[in-house]
Amino acid sequence: MSAVTSVIGFPRIGENRELKKSIEAYWKGSSSLDEMRATAASLRAKHWKIQKDAGIDLIPSNDFSYYDQMLDTAILLNVVPKRYRDLGLGAEDTLFAVARGYQGEQGDVTAQPMKKWFTTNYHYLVPEIGEDTEIRLAGTKPFDEYQEAKEQGVDTKPVIIGPYTFLKLARGPQAADLELTDAIVSATAQAYAQIETRFAELGASWLQLDEPYLVLDKEEGDLDLFRTLYAPILAARRAAENTPKVLVQTYFGHIADSLDTLFDLHVDGVGLDLIEGRDENLNALGTFTVPDDVTIFAGVVNGRNIWRNDYAQSLGTLDAVRQVTKNVVVSTADSLLHVPFTTANEPTLGDDVLRHFSFAVEKLGELTDIAALADASDEERQGSDVLRANQALFDGTRVQPDEAVANRVAALTADDYTRQPARAERQKTQRAELGLPLLPTTTIGSFPQTREVRQYRARFRKGEIDQKTYDDFIASKIDECIRHQEQVGLDVLVHGEFERNDMVEYFGQNLNGFLFTRNAWVQSYGTRCVKPPIVWGDVSRARPITVRWSSYAQSRTKHVVKGMLTGPVTILNWSWPREDVSHELQTTQLALAIRDEVLDLEAAGIRVIQIDEAALREKLPVRRSDWYGKYLDWAIPAFRLVHSGVKPDTQIHTHMCYSEFNDIIRSIDDMDADVISFEASRSDLTVLDAIHEAHFETEAGPGVYDIHSPRIPSVDEIVGKIHAILKKMDVQKVWVNPDCGLKTRGDEETWPSLENLVEATKKVREELGA
Repeated sequence: MSAVTSVIGFPRIGENRELKKSIEAYWKGSSSLDEMRATAASLRAKHWKIQKDAGIDLIPSNDFSYYDQMLDTAILLNVVPKRYRDLGLGAEDTLFAVARGYQGEQGDVTAQPMKKWFTTNYHYLVPEIGEDTEIRLAGTKPFDEYQEAKEQGVDTKPVIIGPYTFLKLARGPQAADLELTDAIVSATAQAYAQIETRFAELGASWLQLDEPYLVLDKEEGDLDLFRTLYAPILAARRAAENTPKVLVQTYFGHIADSLDTLFDLHVDGVGLDLIEGRDENLNALGTFTVPDDVTIFAGVVNGRNIWRNDYAQSLGTLDAVRQVTKNVVVSTADSLLHVPFTTANEPTLGDDVLRHFSFAVEKLGELTDIAALADASDEERQGSDVLRANQALFDGTRVQPDEAVANRVAALTADDYTRQPARAERQKTQRAELGLPLLPTTTIGSFPQTREVRQYRARFRKGEIDQKTYDDFIASKIDECIRHQEQVGLDVLVHGEFERNDMVEYFGQNLNGFLFTRNAWVQSYGTRCVKPPIVWGDVSRARPITVRWSSYAQSRTKHVVKGMLTGPVTILNWSWPREDVSHELQTTQLALAIRDEVLDLEAAGIRVIQIDEAALREKLPVRRSDWYGKYLDWAIPAFRLVHSGVKPDTQIHTHMCYSEFNDIIRSIDDMDADVISFEASRSDLTVLDAIHEAHFETEAGPGVYDIHSPRIPSVDEIVGKIHAILKKMDVQKVWVNPDCGLKTRGDEETWPSLENLVEATKKVREELGA
C-alpha cells in the first residue's frame, strides 16, 4: 500500500483558459452571471475528478477562485472596505470591484493594492482593515465548495489562507502599516475557530490552513501572535467530536525557526517545503522531537517548475523524514497553481523533449509514483522500471554546452560591469542632449493589443498572410500610435510593441537556447495568464531583436522614441529556467545577449533605451540573510552588464512593477540606470518614503495611475498624485507615467487616461512656473 498523497492546490483557469474567457465575457456583457458560474462549477468538478482518478488521497477544495484566494479570504472574513460595499453590487461584482476598481452608475472607486505572492509571478489583493472593519465569519464559499465536491463523491481537504499569513499581509487604509490590535487578533482567531467548527459539522477530515508567511524572517512577537491566533482554532478542534485535523501548510522556504512552535501547539499536520527549504527543514526535524500525534506533509514534488521530478532525490528526502517520524504524507511542495495544466497539449515539442517536463496533471502521477516507491523495499526500488526510466532523464546528456557562450562568460572582467562616467554627470549630459521639459511624460512601453492586432498575428502564424502584409500592418499600427502620442502631447514616445506577443516570449524567440509551448498558460493575476518560454540550453542572441521597428518608429517622428527591451533577470524569472546549471550563469548569458541588442539600438540612433526588470524582486529570497549571498550580488551586476557599454548621452531607463520595493531601494539605485519607472498607484505611492530616505540618485517615474483597472483617472486625481510625488522627490528627477504597460487595456480607456495625464502634468508645470 502506497503512502498517503496530498496536493496543496490545483490550477483553476482551466485546461484551455475556460475560466478566463468566461469571466471576461461576463465583464464585456456577452455572457450572463449564471453562465460564468456554470463554467466555474464545471471546472471545479473536472479538476476534482482528475485528481481523484490519479489516485490522490487528499484533494484540495476552495483552491478555486474567480480572481484571488487572498481576496476570497477577505470576503469570507467580512474584510471588505465600506467604499465597495456602498456600491450595492452583487457578490461577484463586489469582488471584481475590489480587484479591478469600478467606474459606473453605482460610483467610482479604485482597486485595492495588488502585490506579488512571495517569490512568484502570481499577484494577490492586499486586504485592507480599517477602524470600521468588523472581522467575522461572513461568507460560505469554502463550505459550499466542500459540499459541492462531496455531492460528486470527492471528500476534499478544504484550503484557506491561514490567519497569521492573512493578518501579516493585510494593510490599513491607503496601504498604511496595520496595527494588529488585540481586538483584530481576537476577532480573526474567533472567525477561524468558527470555520473549524463549521467544517466539523460538514464532516471534513482535514482543514488546510496555508501559512507561507512563516517562512519569512520573524519579528519580535510574531510567534506569540501565531500562538494566539491558533489557540481558539485548536480549542474548537478539541471541543467537538469528529472535527477535522488542522494542517498548517507552509511553502516557498523553511520554517526552522518556528517548527518547534508548531510541535508545541500540537497541530495535527505540518506541511514542509522540502524543495526550496529542504536542508533547513530537514535539519530542524532532526533537532526537535516530532510529536507522535503530528503528521509531516513532506513537500517533495515541485509546484514551481516544469521539469520532471528526480525520484531518487525525492525518495532520499522522504527516507530522511522517516528517520524521525513514521507519520508522513507525500505532498506537493507548493500549489500547482504555478505550473501549466498538462503536457498533453504540447505534442509539437515531441516525445524526446516532453519526457523531461511535468505540468500539473503529470505531477499528480509523480506524487503517486513516489508514494509507491517510498513504501517499497530497497530490492524493489532497484528492480523498479519506473525508477530506472526516471533516472535515465538525469544522465547529463540532455544539453550539449555552447563553447562560444562559455568562453564569452569566462572572459568577463570587473570593467564590463561598470558604466562611465558616474550617473550624476551623465544625467546633466542627457538633459542637455535630449532637451526634455520639466516633469517629462512618457509611457511604460506597450499599447493596447487589440483584437485586430491579435488576429493579424494569428493569421501570420498560420500562414494565411505573407511577411509583407504582416509587416505593413505592424508599420501602420506604429504610425497610428506615434501620431496619437504626438496629438496627446507626450514627451518621450514608444512604438507600441504591436509586433510582440509577450515581453519575454518575443525575446526568447530571437535567442538561442529557448523552447516554446502552445498552451502552457499560467495565471498571473485575475484573468491575466502568461505562457513562459523554456530555457533549454545555453543562451545567446540569434539575431537583432528590436532594432528594425524601433528605428522605424524613430524615423516617423521628431520626438524621442524609447527602444524597449526586457532585462536578463526578468527574462529568466518569467521563463522556466534550467535546473542543471545555476540561475546566475543563465542570467549572465542573457545579459550578454541583451547587451548586444542595447549596443545595436544605440548604433541605430536610439537615444533612450528602456530595459525592463519588472521581475527583479520576484525571486528575492524570503530570508534577508540570503538576499546577497544567493541573489542580489549577481542580479544587480547582470543589469549593469547589459548597459555598461553605452555612451554617456544615451539614457538608460528601467521599469519594475507590483512588488515591495522599499527594502531593496538602495540595491535598485545600484543598478545604475538613469531613470526608473515603477508601479506605485495601487500602493498609494508609499515607496516615495523609501526613495526620500535613501537619497535616491536615479531619476524616477512613480506610476500616477493604475493600468490594471478599466477606470479612467481624472485630471485632478493625477494632479494630486504628482503633488504627492513632489513632496518627496526633487522635481528635476521626476517623470510622469502610468504604472505599467498598456497592453491589456482598450483604446477607449488608454487614450483618455493619457490625455488626462498630460493635462495634469501641464497644470503642475504651470503652478511651478515651468
